[in-house]
Amino acid sequence: MGSTDSKLNFRKAVIQLTTKTQPVEATDDAFWDQFWADTTTTVQDVFALVPAAEIRAVREESPSNLATLCYKAVEKLVQGAESGCPSEREKQVILNCTRILTRILPYIFEDQDWRGFFWSTVPGAGRAGTDELDDDDGARPLAESLLLAIADLLFCPDFTVHSHRRGPDSIENMQSIDSCEYIWESGVGFAQSPPLNYIHDLNRTELLRLLLTCFSEAMYLPPSSDNTVLNPWVTFFCSTENRHALPLFTSLLNVVCAYDPVGYGIPYNHLLFADYREQLVEQAVQILIVALEHDGGVPHRPASPSSMEEQESAGPENLFVNYLSRIHREEDFDFVLKGLARLLTNPLTQTYLPNSTKKIQFHQELLVLFWKLCDFNKKFLFFVLKSSDVLDILVPILYYLNDARADQSRVGLMHIGVFILLLLSGERNFGVRLNKPYSVHVPMDIPVFTGTHADLLIVVFHKIITTGHQRLQPLFDCLLTIVVNVSPYLKSLSMVAANKLLHLLEAFSTCWFLFSSAQNHHLVFFLLEAFNNIIQYQFDGNCNLVYAIIRKRNVFHQLANLPSDPASIQKALQRKKKSPDVISRTSSQETVSMEGSHPAVPAEPGTLKASLVAMPGIDKLTEKSQVSEDGTMVSVPKTDSPHTVHSDQSAVAGTSDTESNSGRDNEDVFYTEAEMERRRLSSASSTSFWAPTPEWVLSWKCKLPLQTIMRLLQVLVPQVEKICIDKGLTDESEILKFLQHGTLVGLLPVPHPILIRKYQANAGTAMWFRTYMWGVVYLRNVDPPIWYDTDVRLFEIQRM
Repeated sequence: MGSTDSKLNFRKAVIQLTTKTQPVEATDDAFWDQFWADTTTTVQDVFALVPAAEIRAVREESPSNLATLCYKAVEKLVQGAESGCPSEREKQVILNCTRILTRILPYIFEDQDWRGFFWSTVPGAGRAGTDELDDDDGARPLAESLLLAIADLLFCPDFTVHSHRRGPDSIENMQSIDSCEYIWESGVGFAQSPPLNYIHDLNRTELLRLLLTCFSEAMYLPPSSDNTVLNPWVTFFCSTENRHALPLFTSLLNVVCAYDPVGYGIPYNHLLFADYREQLVEQAVQILIVALEHDGGVPHRPASPSSMEEQESAGPENLFVNYLSRIHREEDFDFVLKGLARLLTNPLTQTYLPNSTKKIQFHQELLVLFWKLCDFNKKFLFFVLKSSDVLDILVPILYYLNDARADQSRVGLMHIGVFILLLLSGERNFGVRLNKPYSVHVPMDIPVFTGTHADLLIVVFHKIITTGHQRLQPLFDCLLTIVVNVSPYLKSLSMVAANKLLHLLEAFSTCWFLFSSAQNHHLVFFLLEAFNNIIQYQFDGNCNLVYAIIRKRNVFHQLANLPSDPASIQKALQRKKKSPDVISRTSSQETVSMEGSHPAVPAEPGTLKASLVAMPGIDKLTEKSQVSEDGTMVSVPKTDSPHTVHSDQSAVAGTSDTESNSGRDNEDVFYTEAEMERRRLSSASSTSFWAPTPEWVLSWKCKLPLQTIMRLLQVLVPQVEKICIDKGLTDESEILKFLQHGTLVGLLPVPHPILIRKYQANAGTAMWFRTYMWGVVYLRNVDPPIWYDTDVRLFEIQRM
């Protein structure tokens, strides 16, 4: 039978399924076998031959036929898992059933009445040919039978793993197989590297795609702040019911972290053959991040007793989370970190031969995986910060942030990158590591400078704030919090970075910017706090910053004398109407950009993007800790602040510094981006929502931490002016030399304690991560387009 004939038969069966008014009996094998008998279909064929409209028509008009099709396809997978698919024909049947279920499941999830179908037991549907003994086994919900079959099939010798058989006759019994001996790749907890087999890779990829589709029921539920709602598919698959949970977790993690997209060192190799491993790695990392969804908003971190057995009871129910949190060997951490760094750096590697290395596209999933590793495994986080290896993660993140800043379809990528840096910046070691000189020079369109990784971070943040799109404004708080967190440890900023920080202060301290929103003055507080940290704790090496502060001293004087009378406030707001731009684009002439760089570009028209829920404000995202003399951190109790949104004073009354307590942080309310946009526009047009008053300005102006800088200016400005006059100096380097040897010991106020704002998990961020992650998975699975045009509820898909 030619392939066109068989496709015709398959198509005919699909049409019969929609047109038969009488339900087709489950026992009519001749009819049902048409769906999986063909030996030549691909997953793309199945998507083409089973149109969405027809799946919906069967669902509405012949529901029992759809139910039987699902039941029969699962039954075939269960039988294949039991027999071990010894023949080629059985393997083909398994793949066809896998593709059909991948095609149909989203249409079952989108209909509320059908969603429970896979969790019901099919009456009288014991496994084919089972005895009475198997009664309870036959009563498993269809979803459980399906998930267990997929797990078994992922370790099926000669189908998805390399067989260990000796001799022609010995068939491995699927029930007694120890899948820990069949882990797919060496790495964490497994030393052997099985031979590469692209057929196995393809088969694993198809099964993982079906598994991901099972998990995707989460996409069809609207976002809710109730984080106790668990995904039943993930919960069951990652439970002790799945005897392959550990080897599968290990296989997925090792396949991802061992992958080297360079094509085994041969340039252009990826152009000669399709890289089957890459598809597998993409599906593997997507399964990992989705399965590592934790129950509840706050991750459960068990204490670590000496033996693993005791911990079994204490650890989280989700075995993937449990295993991830228990990795502890240095060599395992090293393997994971090096692997992730290699993959994240891959899109940056500009080689002399264009296209000679394969560019991977799954960096967003890798960032989520890195986030989860740091969040669930504190030992991993400390390992990352123990050496300058953390910079191999930092540089690609800064590259992605800089590259995506103009593209509204990548606002989620901007958030995850900033979150990771916020998490890292809560640890002292991160600030210390940033002092390492930056010499790699990744091609980015930023000014060329000579300096450290701290300079790179500041220059990129400045670029995001001054030349990113409007939608990034909610991230400014986070970006500056990171700068404040690392500031006490920065030994010497370059002149370029020092000027960028002062340019930001200048932009944020204009009257119209300060008075145009209830939150904007927080940005000034953050910058002043960073300057104070550097002056108090790192004065000696920071003559560039001190010089920049002296040159821009008028900015500080203007802040100290900020007008607060009604007339001045009105005048400032009038000025704002004339210049709607958020921040005066950088006035300092931008110096030459990095060679080979290209500017960040907005999304192409027609690009799809997934909406995100609103982010909690910075005070919900972080918890203040004070660094004591010996370097340990003590958390600072929150000050209670009145939460009345509409009174004029609301934005700042009762908070001492940069904390926000505006109404936008209410954790129980989640908005899609479209909704946020509408709210922003309406609040911009109706001034009744919030207006600055003299009392409000005074309430925070009196708390501006200007004492240290004013004292510095008072002492140094006359000395610098004297040198200039005495020596007729106009030369910057001489002044810098003088400042380098200067000292302010005993002249400055007593150093304030260092305040670090550490990231803290909460329901709001957990929800944000869920929508972001599933949005990425939706948009990245386009061939075949698994969820395209189905009624997804977790986010909106918008065309740009």
